[in-house]
Amino acid sequence: MPKRPRKKIDLRSHIENPHPILRVIFIGIGGLMLLAGVGVLWAALTPIPDLNSFDSRKVAQSTKIYDREGKTVLYDLNHDVRRNVVTLAEISPNLQQAAIAIEDSEFYTHSGVSLKAIARAIWVDIQTMSLAQGGSTITQQVVKNTILSGDKTPIRKFQEWVLAWKLEHRYSKEQILEFYFNVTPYGGTLYGAEVAARAFYGKSANDLSLSEAAYLAAIPQLPTYYSPYGNNREELDARKNYVLERMELLGFITEEEKVAAQREVVVFSRQQNNSIIAPHFVFYIEQLLEQKYGADVVTQGLTVITTLDTDLQNAAQTIIKQGALSNATRYNASNAALVAIDPKTGQILSMVGSRDYFDEVIPGNYNVAVATRQPGSAFKPFVYATALERGYTSETVIFDVPTQFSTACSPTDTSNSTPPCYAPQNYDLTFRGPMTFRTALAQSINIPAVKALYLAGVDNVINLSTRMGITTLGTSKDYGLSFALGAAEVTPLQMASAMGVFANDGVRNPPTGILEIRDMRGRVIEKFTPAPEQAIDQGVARQMADIMSDNQARIPSYNPVNPLAFSDYDVAAKTGTTNESRDAWTVGYSPTIAVAIWAGNNDNSPMVKEIAGYIVAPMWREFMDVALAKLPKEYFNEPPPIPESAPAVLRGQVIWHSLLLLTNKNNPQGAPPQNPYSDPQLAYWETPIQMWTGAMQNTATTTPTVPEEELTDREQRDLDREERRREREENI
Repeated sequence: MPKRPRKKIDLRSHIENPHPILRVIFIGIGGLMLLAGVGVLWAALTPIPDLNSFDSRKVAQSTKIYDREGKTVLYDLNHDVRRNVVTLAEISPNLQQAAIAIEDSEFYTHSGVSLKAIARAIWVDIQTMSLAQGGSTITQQVVKNTILSGDKTPIRKFQEWVLAWKLEHRYSKEQILEFYFNVTPYGGTLYGAEVAARAFYGKSANDLSLSEAAYLAAIPQLPTYYSPYGNNREELDARKNYVLERMELLGFITEEEKVAAQREVVVFSRQQNNSIIAPHFVFYIEQLLEQKYGADVVTQGLTVITTLDTDLQNAAQTIIKQGALSNATRYNASNAALVAIDPKTGQILSMVGSRDYFDEVIPGNYNVAVATRQPGSAFKPFVYATALERGYTSETVIFDVPTQFSTACSPTDTSNSTPPCYAPQNYDLTFRGPMTFRTALAQSINIPAVKALYLAGVDNVINLSTRMGITTLGTSKDYGLSFALGAAEVTPLQMASAMGVFANDGVRNPPTGILEIRDMRGRVIEKFTPAPEQAIDQGVARQMADIMSDNQARIPSYNPVNPLAFSDYDVAAKTGTTNESRDAWTVGYSPTIAVAIWAGNNDNSPMVKEIAGYIVAPMWREFMDVALAKLPKEYFNEPPPIPESAPAVLRGQVIWHSLLLLTNKNNPQGAPPQNPYSDPQLAYWETPIQMWTGAMQNTATTTPTVPEEELTDREQRDLDREERRREREENI
């Protein structure tokens, strides 16, 4: 078979009249070549500075962090910059090798840029759809810290490569390494290894031990995050050990030296008190900037307008310090932390991470405001909110009677909590019989809370809590029914944010500390944009505000006059104390502010066994009084009425049987369950109720009854509500 003649390709026609796709490709290639040409020309004309000019460059590019008004400087990252230029011979070989091992193992073989590192960084950027990875060599870091702005753009990265190449051709490797150790930021006002070594260890950079050098080399990647004075000491320790592993891998040290250095206990010097307002908040913001833009950008002359209210912050710091010092003597609770948030925006108005940032005793630099602690009963609102979301009501009657919850034990074994049994007690070791959800939550009674968790479902509680901003929870496999009593871990920042969802009709605004960021030229590179999201049902949020602000429902667990009761404002609140008295909380909100306060000890040692109403609530009340006096006066919206069609037990009427017998837990406002005894918990709830009625010499009946005191409380709530409505109308 004869071969088919090949079709002749007319190259001239393709060039003169290219296919549309080819035209786009040609234009793209041409554009890239033009940009590359401009970049090369720019880089060629950019002068390479001398070492003596590095100091003046840094001081000129001062980054300032302001309060929300943009007037008060909370911190000037370059004010009183400490720098001490030294020669490479004055830098310990331990530190030189540690820095090369962790930052740039090919330092002595590349020409300023590592192709391997670039390829690796590009691959990570493609996977994450970001420009987070830089693949920077030590030479590139010198360029970033001395010549370029911190913009993370492809053009800037190209400029960085060209300038690194130029730097390599002008200076020796030893000079470049010397530059690196003199311009690298180590956090705050610390620039250069010599100043960092003296600040952290009280010694010269020439006298560092292997372990000290590994720590110092571990810090520059994220100076605030890896600060030895912050919350991430475990991460810093792990990175230090990784530096040592890299040093062994590269042959700088032996395995024996690595092991000895990993085991060495390094003591850091006391942090010096520089001129700084709201230090925990400032370093929280600085860490956010580092993580989002890179450590080099933070020192590039930014103007950062934060959300902090200076007046509230000053009040909070005074209240927390005085309260914690008093608690240390009275209750063995040496520390406290506070977070206040605007529920309508998510903006952080105040953050106090300890009684005193510079207090070495506790230690104060640890920011408890963003650290995880167990919430105790302060977590119960999320349990009840989930039950409300599932169809229960604030007036649902539930029994506070001794109850065995473990199906591995007998229903009559109501006082045995030895595993696998679980029969929790109330804080006062007494039981109250029938209660409503309202009174059970207001008085923080444990047995009803555990039952509410079972009715709501652990997975559903985790889901609701996560939607509201509690992001540190695991899965239902991590918890049992003790989850209802606060056996999880949360942060004060999360708790304040989540309380803000209740305050804001169920709408969540993610917590934020930044209003605006401008670069050294005044260009806005970030501006706060509201991102509201309906996290929970509006009606649920309003019911929770109604319950948590009901002072009548707190009686008799609280006196009528107590720190949680406000006569002139709508304020909701909840306290919490963990079983072993390691954590005490008061959390709460008005329509204009949400506040969480924690008290305890940084080392998690127990306090004197006392309820949070004595340990934390006075501080919380004092701060709320200051905040409410400053902020606009607003009221909670009225909760939706309970449907008349709801089962009687959901409308406050006592029926001497378990809810599991009377309602379908997956649809409580629907028909009762057809086969209630299929629920394994029914016998465990029903048996103690009948035991209780027998002991009280009452006869179980299905006839609804309304306790007189419940009726009185409800009438009083209606009167209070009507009074608030009249006051609201007068203000309008």
